Amino acid sequence: MASAQPRRQRKLLYKKYTNKDYGKLLHAHLSKELREKYKVRSIRVRKNDVVRVLRGSYKGIEGKVARVDAERGFVYIEGLTRKTMRGRPSMIPIHASKLLLVKLDLSDKYRLEKLENLSK
Repeated sequence: MASAQPRRQRKLLYKKYTNKDYGKLLHAHLSKELREKYKVRSIRVRKNDVVRVLRGSYKGIEGKVARVDAERGFVYIEGLTRKTMRGRPSMIPIHASKLLLVKLDLSDKYRLEKLENLSK
């Protein structure tokens, strides 16, 4: 008989996380070209990165990241909206694990340094 309790992995999501733990939820795989260039499999998604959706009904859609919800682990992509009951457009949250990073926003020098250090 199955119980209605969340088990270990889901239970961790409900517990209080630190900012470092939330960052782990926001990692997404890099495309083949970026993976070869930086020698890293995944990195945290940030605003202004370009991503491609890999799973779900929006599979194949590419767009720029408009917002990142760190607490829930979701990413909002520009142009990916649906209409609410009132007819207003609402952005659709997509989990970071279902995304592929196509182009990185390297305007932050610290992010660039971190990528170079990881590739060594």
